[in-house]
Amino acid sequence: MNTVELIRKKREAEKLSYEEIDFLVSGYTKGKIPDYQFSAFLMAAFINGLDKQETSALTKAMLYSGKVLSLSEIPGLKVDKHSTGGVGDKTSLILAPIAAAAGVKVPMISGRGLGHTGGTLDKLEAVPGFRTNLNLREYKSVLKKCGAVLIGQTKDIAPADKLIYALRDVTATVESIPLITASIMSKKLAEGIDALVLDVKTGSGAFMKKFSDAKELAGSLINTAVSFNKKVIAFITDMSQPLGNYIGNWLEVYESIKVLQGEKVEDLLELTLNLSGAMIFLGNKAGSLKEGIEISEEMIKSGKAFDKFLQIAKLQGSNVSFLKKPDKYPKPKYSEVITAERNGYLFEVNNYEIGIASVELGAGRFTKTDKIDPKAGIIFYPKIGDKLNKGDKIAEIFTDKKGKLEEVKKRITHAVKLSAAKPEKPKLIKAVKMVV
Repeated sequence: MNTVELIRKKREAEKLSYEEIDFLVSGYTKGKIPDYQFSAFLMAAFINGLDKQETSALTKAMLYSGKVLSLSEIPGLKVDKHSTGGVGDKTSLILAPIAAAAGVKVPMISGRGLGHTGGTLDKLEAVPGFRTNLNLREYKSVLKKCGAVLIGQTKDIAPADKLIYALRDVTATVESIPLITASIMSKKLAEGIDALVLDVKTGSGAFMKKFSDAKELAGSLINTAVSFNKKVIAFITDMSQPLGNYIGNWLEVYESIKVLQGEKVEDLLELTLNLSGAMIFLGNKAGSLKEGIEISEEMIKSGKAFDKFLQIAKLQGSNVSFLKKPDKYPKPKYSEVITAERNGYLFEVNNYEIGIASVELGAGRFTKTDKIDPKAGIIFYPKIGDKLNKGDKIAEIFTDKKGKLEEVKKRITHAVKLSAAKPEKPKLIKAVKMVV
């Protein structure tokens, strides 16, 4: 096969076979095809698209660029969850222990923060001693002992994805549904899972701002999962405001602990129970999604989910004393309160700006070398539709960067719109599709 011919073929919007796509991916991963040629292929695929078969072929080529884990020696169905990312989206920290407490095996390979969105690994690493860099032997050992494990992508798992994603990031080819699908699914399928729950976000704090784009991405992810004979349930959920109230790495761990201990954080709890309920159903521990949700509630109420969280954390090396007494965690140097400048109803939140504000405070990265401050972040109090009076608390910000306080206060103030009339509250779960 000839690289130039394959680039030309995709440039002319012709269909590529699995063998042709595998030739390109394998050649690039092994260093035989240079960046400039693979960039040309990515741009051709970005502009002309990839159909269902090509997307599945790209996923397969990326999947088999490294190890595909076999977890057959561990009894029970293995189920994971993937979220497309958002602001305050901490559901993984709550649902993994819930599902594991209910008897489902949860092998979770997670990511770091990307742009304005937080990452599960950064949140877990805010817990002193929590190791997310387990090797594959340790990964299996933890999963065997407690039913759940949460780690980062290793060099053995879908190495093609790591290389291709870095190239997409600098060649303006990130926002392609087939390329996003192959990136997500190659990593998830490499975990050795039997089923997958998807949380595709839409709204100002999501990568897919429009519902139509979120629906298309969900469809693409479902089609690809099905092509690999995996059961899948996809939710399209709202990200037009922060999920829960806490944004930032330790702050999100703190809110997760509160929910696991029975505190009712309405939107966060509703979404988490639906996602964990779906995992319990796909793991054959419930006869329906509804029953899965009921079991999830029972896991929290009985204390089994929080106990499971402590067990996972301990097995992955962490100091659980901070999880048992989170108020003893070190405090940031500076904090400020942002209040409503007038009376009105919370009408709109530019959630992207809230996410960027938390990065400015130190909770995320603008460059690869930026160091995260686990203490930094925001508590955002109101929800869309809530009544605010002048002087009511909108947000509280936390940082060690004194010079960022004024800039962040302005950013958050401008991100919030009030109205005289009460708006409708956005629907949290906008659509659900099951292929089981």
